[in-house]
Amino acid sequence: MTRMDELTGFSYAYDGERLSGASAGPAGRTTAVLLHGAGNGSKERLLPFLTDFAAQGCRALAFDFSGHGDSTGALAELSLRRRYEQAVAVLDAHVPADDPLVLVGFSMSGQTVADLVRHYGDRVAAVGLCAPAVYTPEAWEVPFGTGEGRFSELIRTPGSWRHSPALEALRTYAGRAVLAVPGTDTIIPPEVTEAVQEALSARARYTRLDLPDAEHWLGLWFRDHAGDRRDFVAALLDGERRAAGPVVSGIGDHGGKDS
Repeated sequence: MTRMDELTGFSYAYDGERLSGASAGPAGRTTAVLLHGAGNGSKERLLPFLTDFAAQGCRALAFDFSGHGDSTGALAELSLRRRYEQAVAVLDAHVPADDPLVLVGFSMSGQTVADLVRHYGDRVAAVGLCAPAVYTPEAWEVPFGTGEGRFSELIRTPGSWRHSPALEALRTYAGRAVLAVPGTDTIIPPEVTEAVQEALSARARYTRLDLPDAEHWLGLWFRDHAGDRRDFVAALLDGERRAAGPVVSGIGDHGGKDS
């Protein structure tokens, strides 16, 4: 008999690329979708999350965006728009249409999660953001390139992120939300984290998880710190809790604008 927390690999052909993914857990209840960050990010470091969600009776999946991990394609040709479109394509192909969604994004995928919230609306039961980034709408269509092109110029423009539609999407989101914040982050400016927190505090049932000893790369941190990872999963699945106060170790629950 196959264990529910056993990982199963899959591949999905989309827009000329072959996207590599993995899943675990039973279908037909809630599905958690985990999205890695930019650079050398991949699904590999997120695989322990899949078994943790499966152990809680959820289905969970992660995949490599094109140009990452085991997927085909060139990273320089990827864009925020293509990331969003790839996520929608994989999700629609591999998640039962009636499943509530738990969307988890690391770094650049903070923007992608917000884009998915706009797309899937009330179907999104919970959102987990780990050292998230948000970007100016002008960067949406622009290929990432090699680090010195138009995309880099746009995202390095001081304050350009303030006009990101991601913030409005998070501001109107009314489900469960967990924001994981490392103690040291040399990638995401603190004012971006504050803006994301403010947006999530507007309507969502919001929890902040502080990880004082962690740095920006929270996929690696959670991979190596099972207790923190399971606390994060528990907070995401604790959708009925309303009261302020500690939810699990190291996590405080903040309802509305009191945070």
